[in-house]
Amino acid sequence: MSDVEIPQVGPAAGDAPADDAPIVHPKAAPIESRFLYVDVAALRAKQLRRGARPRLDQVDESIPVSKAVKAERVAMEEVKQDLVQWNLPDFKDVVDLR
Repeated sequence: MSDVEIPQVGPAAGDAPADDAPIVHPKAAPIESRFLYVDVAALRAKQLRRGARPRLDQVDESIPVSKAVKAERVAMEEVKQDLVQWNLPDFKDVVDLR
């Protein structure tokens, strides 16, 4: 294949990679229900196991390394510190009331 046929996915030749710059995520609304907390943390843990970057690098407080090893622990800490965005669907979208 020639270079014309191969799609270029990476950054342009003049662009420098921005991997060093931290990504700032907005704070989420606090979770008051323990059941919602478990659901959001489980979905975030699934994202982390699939390769998502942890968001705990933004936090000023240091977390003991022994507690933040598993994806589930990292996800629970991220949700506790409101670093994970979440939303609930409307009740009418979830339940059909016919």
